Amino acid sequence: MKIHEYQAKEILRKFNVAVPKGKVAFNADEAVQIAKDELGGEVWVVKAQIHAGGRGKGGGVKVAKSLDEVRELANQILGMTLITHQTGPEGRLVKRLLVEQGVNIEKEFYVGITLDRASSKNVVMVSTEGGVEIEKVAAESPEKIIKEVVEPELGLQPFQARRLAFALGLEGNQHKSAVKFLSALYNAYISSDCSLAEINPLVLTKEGEVIALDAKMNFDDNALYRHQDVVQYRDLDEEDPLEIEASKFNLNYIKLDGNVGCMVNGAGLAMATMDIIKLAGG
Repeated sequence: MKIHEYQAKEILRKFNVAVPKGKVAFNADEAVQIAKDELGGEVWVVKAQIHAGGRGKGGGVKVAKSLDEVRELANQILGMTLITHQTGPEGRLVKRLLVEQGVNIEKEFYVGITLDRASSKNVVMVSTEGGVEIEKVAAESPEKIIKEVVEPELGLQPFQARRLAFALGLEGNQHKSAVKFLSALYNAYISSDCSLAEINPLVLTKEGEVIALDAKMNFDDNALYRHQDVVQYRDLDEEDPLEIEASKFNLNYIKLDGNVGCMVNGAGLAMATMDIIKLAGG
């Protein structure tokens, strides 16, 4: 199950993970009210909320330097069909926004936690290439991704968090902030039964703080019965109608393109069947 960025940040706050102040808005009036009364300041970020990455490149993340600009950008982004590398050519309709305080960015980093299926253990990854799709970094500069495999019975150890922070080139108080951030993020990931927690970018501010500027969290569907608070975050507008229908009957259904449907038992058999169909021209 996927959730929106603003929802992921609500969860992260509960685990003392540093995130910027912000709130969701469903229309331009709400966006202005949040910027003016709840956030204050002189610079705000207006961000489209859809279940896909690459929103900035698609025109879904804008900086506003006046309340009039907040209104203008909110009207511009709400209702737009946002096309990114993750939405496909059909794009996604934007129905909600995150209005956030502006942040003085010094440096951008990447941090992600997911299950490494080869070792059957969680792995924490960091990179100095923040703001870039991690797939691109992995393809072009794999040496810039530093990994720490976490022993399940021990959790992320302080020495591992320190090693990751050093890999980002951080020192002094910045290093301490990063260690605290990574430990809190791992705690949020494990406690929430996530399948992915990704912060891209993680930023170092000019004030020396380490903050999650963006946040993506996916959850293991098999564990959702333990997290009714997370289930409440489900946005059916962002899911395929056929997959929603299948989920009502506890069916594992994934909509793909093509002209032949597969009903199979077991992942290996499923993949082999799909390969044979493709080989035959289906």
